[in-house]
Amino acid sequence: MKTCCLIFGLVVSFVLLLTGCAVGPDYIRPDAPEPQKWLEEKDPVIKSEPADFGRWWTVFNDPVLNTLVEMAFQQNLPLRIAGIRILEARAQLGIATGNLYPQSQAGKGTYTYTDVSKNTANSQRGADFHYGNIDLGFDAAWELDFWGKFRRAVESDMGNLEASIASYDDILVTLTAEVARTYIFIRTQEMRLAIARENVKIQEQSLEIAETRFKEGEITELDVQQARALLRDTQATIPRIQAGLRQDKNGLAILLGILPGELKDILEAPKPIPAVPGEVSVGVPSELLRRRPDIRLAERQLAAQSALIGVAKADLYPHFSLFGSIGLRSSDSDVTAASSPGGSSFSDLWDSDSIEFYGGPAFTWNIFNYGRIKNRVRVQDARFQQLVVNYQNTVLRAAQEVEDAMVAFLRSQDEVKFLSESVKAATRSVDISMIQYREGLVDYQRVLDTQRFQTQEQDLLTEIRGSVVLNFIAMFKALGGGWQIREGRDFVPEETQKKMQNRTNWGNLLTPKKLETPAAHENKP
Repeated sequence: MKTCCLIFGLVVSFVLLLTGCAVGPDYIRPDAPEPQKWLEEKDPVIKSEPADFGRWWTVFNDPVLNTLVEMAFQQNLPLRIAGIRILEARAQLGIATGNLYPQSQAGKGTYTYTDVSKNTANSQRGADFHYGNIDLGFDAAWELDFWGKFRRAVESDMGNLEASIASYDDILVTLTAEVARTYIFIRTQEMRLAIARENVKIQEQSLEIAETRFKEGEITELDVQQARALLRDTQATIPRIQAGLRQDKNGLAILLGILPGELKDILEAPKPIPAVPGEVSVGVPSELLRRRPDIRLAERQLAAQSALIGVAKADLYPHFSLFGSIGLRSSDSDVTAASSPGGSSFSDLWDSDSIEFYGGPAFTWNIFNYGRIKNRVRVQDARFQQLVVNYQNTVLRAAQEVEDAMVAFLRSQDEVKFLSESVKAATRSVDISMIQYREGLVDYQRVLDTQRFQTQEQDLLTEIRGSVVLNFIAMFKALGGGWQIREGRDFVPEETQKKMQNRTNWGNLLTPKKLETPAAHENKP
């Protein structure tokens, strides 16, 4: 009869398990304002065509930059931390998945020795006052996922895993852009330094002319001092540029995960600022949501939080579970079998009569919780709504960043055209003023003004040329380019994997997963 009841309870419990449903909302990606077209799409430079966003920096045809980006991908320490967080998220998902099965499974074994006082009440003559007891067994308990609590937890941790991958990709986008930006800063500083030194030579010649004419009595000392002041002012810019150049190189070294000063052989000799292509393919706006990792990060965080609403809501309903224990128990009694039918010894442990077990279904229901459970559900729902707004705001900011970088890229090229003409005119003005000064047709103030203006315009033109490339970089960062280089590659370097595997058995969690791609779990409304 007892066995029949146990079997009946198991059957009922499994029926409940199979027919159970998952409470809480099924996640649907919320609507967000998506740009339909680029504001600058009519500009002939901008082409709404497919582009190689994964390696956008290769358009510069600069082998040094290509090497720097690959080194950063392999060695950058914050990126390595982000990769290890993915391993952590995989392990956390494994914990959540394990909760779908019996949560408590434990083998047990105890030995106790008892010495009972003979002077206690109800002591009987002939009773066993000294005996040992051995208990071996196995206990199990299984809370059935009737309301989908554990399934929702798996959904949440899956969302967290995908969010950690999106976070890794977002860091990689920023890293590739930052390496390229710092490299352009270095090349820009090198060009500014070369221009400053060239202007120093020109102004030294002007000073020599002024000193010669002063010695010959053709001019006053004022011209000499003005020439010397301009020369020293230009010379003073060189240490400032040199300091900035060294700082940029130090920053680049840290991005590459190496010490400052180890870049000398990598950067080689000074090179011109890379040129941007005449036409730029930027794709279509609708691809932005799938490509930008920060948008995917916000959306996956949203999916993970949605599942937590169901986890909290499941506590409103009764929890069904199965429990049971089976084992062997025997005592080493001092009372012989002849004097007491209940006598036993440890050798009887493996007899069928030593088997004991119990089990069956159970339920618990937090009925009087004073609204705590409902308020926990409300807390999770409020957090979900916050993330909805954050996701929508992330999409808006992404569109703004693309448009800002695009217009800056286009208009900075217009600025270069105007400044180039200005530099040409300034250079010609310096030549004319020096000829007229030698002939005594103008005073030195005219030479001073033209040389100062030339120096300023040349330096400004160099900075704006660098800004054109920086805006190009910002545009492709805003478009979500750069993270694609990690596809098909491990998130954690092999050397680090070996160290972790030697320390802890990671099983197959260190290898890439096919499901860990942006398009694999895309939810559409």
